[in-house]
Amino acid sequence: MDDFDYLGEGKVYLDSACQSLRPRRVIDALNTYYIEHNSCGERVKYKWGVITDEKVEETRELVLKYLKLSPRKYTTSFTLNTTYGINLILNQLDPKHFKKVITSDIEHNSPFLATMAFSKRTGLKREVIKRNDDGSINLEDCNLEKAVVVLNCASNFDGRKLLNIKEVVKAVHKAGGIIIIDAAQAMAHSVDIVRGVEADAICFSAHKLYAPSLGVIVWRDDLIPKLVDGFIGGGMVDDVLENSYLLSAENKEHRYTRFESGLQAWGEITALGEALKWLMKLPKKVWQNLEDNTNELYEFLKESKKVHLVNHEANPTMSFYIDGLDSHLLGSALSREDIMARTGYFCAHYYLDHVLGLPPLIRFSLGLHNRPEDIVKIKKVMEKIIY
Repeated sequence: MDDFDYLGEGKVYLDSACQSLRPRRVIDALNTYYIEHNSCGERVKYKWGVITDEKVEETRELVLKYLKLSPRKYTTSFTLNTTYGINLILNQLDPKHFKKVITSDIEHNSPFLATMAFSKRTGLKREVIKRNDDGSINLEDCNLEKAVVVLNCASNFDGRKLLNIKEVVKAVHKAGGIIIIDAAQAMAHSVDIVRGVEADAICFSAHKLYAPSLGVIVWRDDLIPKLVDGFIGGGMVDDVLENSYLLSAENKEHRYTRFESGLQAWGEITALGEALKWLMKLPKKVWQNLEDNTNELYEFLKESKKVHLVNHEANPTMSFYIDGLDSHLLGSALSREDIMARTGYFCAHYYLDHVLGLPPLIRFSLGLHNRPEDIVKIKKVMEKIIY
């Protein structure tokens, strides 16, 4: 693709689950901010600031459009990353509204550790529920009464999805609880799983969405009564007295400030808007190319008896280990061939190491930048290693 023309011939990037490459137009959008309208959003009246405000507001709207959520119910706030967003919400939840916190066994450390900290802070019981091989949850096995539920809708090591996500959200709300969705791994290639899902909050990272490093929280406005003021700073208030303040979030038009303390990453926000516009206009052949590359690589790995895949089905994110070969050494060997892949436990230590008892793994995570010739090269190099 011309969007990634800077990726040199023979260089194969397989770490999109960590952070995706950025198309040229996204990089250009970020540069445009710094060169043409570098300014503090929402704080200035000069022309550059007006341009920045317009582009930031456009991005907020594009996020909701991309997720097919109503601006009458939801607000878009920006932060550092998914981890920060989940912690920001949990650290400000008033525990008097809840009885427990629930997460699952296949979570990234972001929600897994954050729910531990929430449980310790509040004294509420924490439960870790088991996810099925297809990523779904057996709701009949769960007591969701007044629970804070934090789950991913797509795994970061094998891409398995929370297939019954709408039923889960409905059950949580019926039981008087709230649900926070970690959508970091879904937003780029599996966004349909979370589109139109009326969770209480959806957190994701723009840097996995072909955009610069940035975090996003999409949250229901009726979450506010369940929050306490625990993280307050500049940009969040309309007035301040000696011992009191008036939150800007009291005004619907500035509701997003509830999770936006201090100066925001205005350039990165505008570039996220460009990434969303790019994604929503991609031709079908680009998505078909990703699907074809995924299937070909998955079938290749699946055919070898020496390769042990964590995946139960094909997904752009696939993790595995090879009999008798240290995954870290394999990663280094692949790097010498200009193939870039992640090794280890991918911030999912509990499940991969302590539940499944697996050795460190190697992860191939494909993206829209990958070319058919990338798969040819991977197979050629891997055949030498496996056989």
